[in-house]
Order: sequence, then structure tokens, then C-alpha cells
Amino acid sequence: MSPIRVVVSGAAGRMGRAAVRTIAVQSDMKVVGAVGRSRALGEDAGAVAGTAALGVAVENDLDTLLARIPAEVLVEFAPGQGAVAHARSAVTRGVRPVIGATGLSARDVEDLTTLCESHGVGGIIAPNFALGAVLMMAFSRQASRYFPHVEVIELHHDRKRDAPSGTATKTAQMIAGARGEAPPPKVQEEEIVPGARGGTVGGVRVHSVRLPGLVAHQEVIFGGPGQVLTIRHDSFNEESFMPGLLLAVRRVMDLKSLVYGLENLLDQ
Repeated sequence: MSPIRVVVSGAAGRMGRAAVRTIAVQSDMKVVGAVGRSRALGEDAGAVAGTAALGVAVENDLDTLLARIPAEVLVEFAPGQGAVAHARSAVTRGVRPVIGATGLSARDVEDLTTLCESHGVGGIIAPNFALGAVLMMAFSRQASRYFPHVEVIELHHDRKRDAPSGTATKTAQMIAGARGEAPPPKVQEEEIVPGARGGTVGGVRVHSVRLPGLVAHQEVIFGGPGQVLTIRHDSFNEESFMPGLLLAVRRVMDLKSLVYGLENLLDQ
């Protein structure tokens, strides 16, 4: 069986470089292209993966790259709307997007879902590729049925642009879907400092912390009579996301529509 031909977008970033390193050593995958705006990208891809030996093509523009080489999967780490534009371009060419970028809106997800269905192309959007984080979200959804009082605290490095994180947003959405309407507050709250109580996603309070020294961390805190349940996940480096990324690249080959959330693939 031929290896899965993968293009990595956002390959000059830390996650992209880790993806190139990881995919390059898989026997059933092959990195055929890399997209990034850093001049060092070609040197990094060559040093890590062996550009010449693996036939890795390096471009600053995804459309230019996809016109040059046949690809089956796009691993996308470009931020926000860049990721959406890249995914659209990939789907129209029959290339399956595996998106790890954050900052996508609900409308973006809906539009990409429609596009994938119309072209019969599978795709995956994963707010978090770390399998531990995916399990944290699944456990939180289960717990919310018994502990409706819950708040989410997400902590990331100070280079992260969006807040709350995609993982926190997805967690809150899953909790809201499982528990239903949020319980009413015990008192009429008054924020002395605006934003002190965080933001809300589906009625779930979400708090964002940005500090140097952090990587990606999240606590989901449930309160009940006489007890507190805390579910926490910590990622300490980019390698924590790679097993989930490999799972997504392999599973997307069998999909005919878009899947939002890696948890939907764990039981298959």
C-alpha cells in the first residue's frame, strides 16, 4: 500500500516542525510538501526530514504547492482565517484537511462542513490533538450530567493570540450540550472589575491565563454539595500532540465528511 501523501501548512512554526519530524518517520506516511513564510523553513525541513530524500517541496503559497504535487492530506497549523482559506483550497482539489489551527468560528466550521459534504471529501478539525486533552473533554461532558456547576480555566504560553482557546471553547460546548441549561446563580453577581468572572460559552464560565513558561493546560472544575471535582490536563511540549495527529491523518482517509473534535474518532 502506498504511503499517505501529506502536506504540512504552518510548517515553520513549532507545531508544524514537530509534525514534519513525526510524519517523516512513519512507514505509512510521506511528507511531500511544506508551506510556511519563514525563510528557514526549507533548511528546517531539510535538516529534520531530508528534503531531497523525501521529495519535500517547499512553498510560501499552498495553491502553488498543490498545483505542483499530488497530495492526499493537508495538515493545517496556519492560524485563523488562513487555515480556513487553505482548507477550502484543499477540499476543492480533493485533498483532505486535518486542521489543528485555533480561532475558527462556528460559521467557519459550518461552511467547511458543507463544502466537504458537497465534494465528498473527509476532513477533521481538532481543537486539541493531545489524546489526554480529548479524554479530559469527554470526561467533563460525562461529569456535567451530575455536576452542573462548572467553570473552565485554560492556561497557555504568552505567544497565543486567541482567547479562550479552541480546547476550552469545545469543552464548554460539550458540557453545555450534556447538562442543558445552566443552573441559576445563588446571588446577583456584580463584577467590580469587568471581566473578573471570565467569559461565557454556552452558559459555562471560561477563564484564560497567558504566561511565559506555560505550554497548554486546562482545568475543568465542578462544584457540588460538600465536594469538588477537578479534571486537569497538561501538555509540556509539542510531542504530546503527535499521537493524536497521526490518528487523525490515518482516519481522515476513510471519511466522506467533516468531523469536528478528535473524540468522535476514539471509539471507531
